[in-house]
Amino acid sequence: MQVLIKTRFPLLLLMIALTFMACRNDEVPKPRGYFRIDLPEKSYRIMDTTAFPYRFSYPEYANVIFKKDSIGKPWWIDLNFPTFKGSCYLSYLPVKNNLNRYIEDSRTLVLKHMPKSDGIEEILVNKPDQKVFGTIYLISGTNTASTYQFYLTDSIRHFVRGALYFNSVPNNDSLQPVIDFVTDDLNHLIKSFEWK
Repeated sequence: MQVLIKTRFPLLLLMIALTFMACRNDEVPKPRGYFRIDLPEKSYRIMDTTAFPYRFSYPEYANVIFKKDSIGKPWWIDLNFPTFKGSCYLSYLPVKNNLNRYIEDSRTLVLKHMPKSDGIEEILVNKPDQKVFGTIYLISGTNTASTYQFYLTDSIRHFVRGALYFNSVPNNDSLQPVIDFVTDDLNHLIKSFEWK
C-alpha cells in the first residue's frame, strides 16, 4: 500500500502542475478594427446652372448646396457628401488684377495644415483647351483636417478654390478608403471643369 501511494503522489503532482500550466492565459488581444464602409457605384451628373460662370461633373451620391447667405459671393457652393459626413467647399472670386493674391491666399490656407501633416504634394492642372489652370494640394498625415485642396483659374477673369473636409475627428487611417474614393471623384470634377 505504501508503494502504491509513493508512485501515485508524483503522478498526482504532475497532473496538478499540468492543469495549472494549461490554464495560463497567454491570449494576445486583437488589434482595433474599423467599421466596413460600403462605397457607392461611380456615376456622375453635371452641375450646370445658367447663372454660374462654371460647370463640372460631380458624383451622384453628392448634393450641391447653393450658398444663398454669401452676400457679394453668389457663386459659392458646398458639394456635400452626406454618406461620408464630408463636404468640399467651393468658393468663386472674380479676378481683377488680384490673381497673385488669390493664389497666395490659397497656398497660405494649405500651409496652415503643415504642423499636422506628413507632407504636401502639389499637382499642376493645365487644360489650355478649356483655359483651366491651377494646382491640387494632396495633404498627407493621420491628423490632417483637410487632405485635398485645389484652386482653378482662367488667369484672366475667374478663380475657384476648393477644400475637402470631413465632419469627424481627424483619423485618416480609418478614413483612408473614403478619402481615396472622394479624391477620385474630385479629380473627375477637376477634369470635367469648364468656364462658361
